[in-house]
Amino acid sequence: MKLGLQLGYWGAQPPGNGPELVAAAEAEGFDAVFAAESWGSDAFTPLAWWGSATDRVRLGTSVVQISARTPTSCAMHALTLDHLSGGRHILGLGVSGPQVVEGWYGAPFEKPLARTREYVSIIRQVLAREAPVTSPGPHYPLPYTGAGATGLGKPLKPITHPLRSDIPIWLGAEGPMNVALTAEIADGWLAIYYTPRLAPMYNEWLDEGFARAGARRTREDFEIAATCQVVVTDDREGTVAAMKPVTALYVGGMGAPELNFHAQVYRRMGYGDVVDEVTELFRAGRKDEAAAAIPDEMVTETMIVGDLAEVREGVRRWEDAGVTMLLVSCRDAAQIKELASAVLQ
Repeated sequence: MKLGLQLGYWGAQPPGNGPELVAAAEAEGFDAVFAAESWGSDAFTPLAWWGSATDRVRLGTSVVQISARTPTSCAMHALTLDHLSGGRHILGLGVSGPQVVEGWYGAPFEKPLARTREYVSIIRQVLAREAPVTSPGPHYPLPYTGAGATGLGKPLKPITHPLRSDIPIWLGAEGPMNVALTAEIADGWLAIYYTPRLAPMYNEWLDEGFARAGARRTREDFEIAATCQVVVTDDREGTVAAMKPVTALYVGGMGAPELNFHAQVYRRMGYGDVVDEVTELFRAGRKDEAAAAIPDEMVTETMIVGDLAEVREGVRRWEDAGVTMLLVSCRDAAQIKELASAVLQ
């Protein structure tokens, strides 16, 4: 099992200890460091800035939103960071949701799977640098010949030769069709709210993608990086209680009530009634009650918590389910060292 440090996206201000966390992750043997974005900080800049002090750990986006950049722009970011890091970049992509895509980026959210397939195809063309980049569309036509076009658009190859033509592309995916697409066209899956209990279901989705003609990977060389809070503690009850407000936020407050991808994940786990209750309470501003409505097992099956022996057993269970990397959030260097000792030794 590998460990990846999830720095996430920034709140109102940048985190004060970002450099400390990145340095500790490198020193303690973490495989990768990831940054995310929502509608504030971007994912590439922290990796370039803080990652400049590293020389081994991989630098990944988990995730950059495909509506935030054209595919050629995203490819420029990726090839630049890959050069600066000496070939250590992982490009993690995701579609986000309609509230962000239409409300922040001013773009339609329709056909997210088709957009993802086209987006990834164009990025791979840029990185391969075998010919001028073209795309018939319909989502990202190159050259553009639609309304307002001058007719002077020209297919281009990147001026800068990519360091690697095969920068790994991982996709953040939650639903069955998106996970199958990930197995078909990507090099890894960024899984959120993964539970080993549903591994057989996930494997069916993945196997569908692996079986498609032209699939890039097989299960043997495909990475599954799952977001998973890992906490070594004797206070299991208190730790679980502290996580419930975060779960309530994502289940009840992220996305529109009628289209919340995180809530859909928990419905597949069998928590439909809880999701309905939490959503109603959260939307009514009763956030404490929403957190209290979440049962312990709804939290514990997507995380690993307990004493050292329990944590190591939990890691084995997640590894047996097919997970190759745990994406963990850490408050300080001491916690990073503690998790490295528990998981990597």
